[in-house]
Amino acid sequence: MTASPDEHPGTAEIEAARLVLQRMGVSPADLLGSTQQRSPAPTFDEYIPKVSAAVSAGTRRVYSSYWKRIQQHWGHRRLDEPTALEIKQLSEHIRTHVVSRRNARGGRSAAEHLIAALRCVYNHAVVDGLIAESDNPARRVPKPRRLPSTRRGLPDTGLEEINRVAATTGNDPALDSLLLRLHTETACRRGGALALRPHDLDPAQFLVLLQEKGDTVRWQPVSPTLMRHLQAHAEERGAAAAGGQLLRYRSGEPITTRRYDHLWTRLGKHLPWVATQQISTHWLRHTTLTWVERHFGYAVARAFAGHIDSGGDAGTTTTYIRANLEEVAAALAALTGEPHPLASARPDRAGA
Repeated sequence: MTASPDEHPGTAEIEAARLVLQRMGVSPADLLGSTQQRSPAPTFDEYIPKVSAAVSAGTRRVYSSYWKRIQQHWGHRRLDEPTALEIKQLSEHIRTHVVSRRNARGGRSAAEHLIAALRCVYNHAVVDGLIAESDNPARRVPKPRRLPSTRRGLPDTGLEEINRVAATTGNDPALDSLLLRLHTETACRRGGALALRPHDLDPAQFLVLLQEKGDTVRWQPVSPTLMRHLQAHAEERGAAAAGGQLLRYRSGEPITTRRYDHLWTRLGKHLPWVATQQISTHWLRHTTLTWVERHFGYAVARAFAGHIDSGGDAGTTTTYIRANLEEVAAALAALTGEPHPLASARPDRAGA
């Protein structure tokens, strides 16, 4: 039976507490000194640059604009000052003041990224011992519920139109056509294409090494035609001799994400439906993976996409249904109509 709040603990309770502390190797002085030894938490202006320097380039690119907004509002405040309610209020402010775009969805993404950016800062602060895990206010603020994506696989006619316009317009049709084929064959993300280097090509087995988000690395099969054009591009534009990034402008300068932006803007001017539906490079990934899943099943599509087990709701069954590289190569051979040396025999999928 416990004592009421107005009653002082008796001798038995005190002795029992002392015994527990002795067995744990903790003295009452340690309990009193633990809070006194913690130095004041740094301000957001002081700590965010340190976090920015510690994370990967991809994380920095996603969160940097939100960290700037946090510094604008709370730069002078210490990390242990904002409450969960204040974080919620700030996320709603960011959500309502987001720049309106044609594909905007009510500022949900902005609010989600702001909370994620704050969680990143506070997670580092907990590891550094600047605040206790129980005092992390960002963990108590839920992210907005994500709406279903409007992206989907493109029909064959739509994909043909996009490739035709890319190959006949613009100041570098060869580069744009190569980009579209690379993303269609490999279903890679923009970051994977931009990270590609000449020594990531394996022409003997027709494989390319893709390095994408989450520091994932995988060998992806490509057709002989694509491999031949990637090698020629590297030779003609100086990437093979200089090393570094493979995809380059005619001047020899590496391309950036701006090349993709200009490409889809131009395609939208020639194909109104591209602009209306906000088609982007990621739609090519949806297109390829949808085709692979329909013809070769979920396991092959998952391997083709480079998805890894993340402990989410995919279930432990994925441990037993992983597809191998040969099966991915077989799917690619059917997709491109070109034989691949690693493609396993799949008589049940012939003619897909």
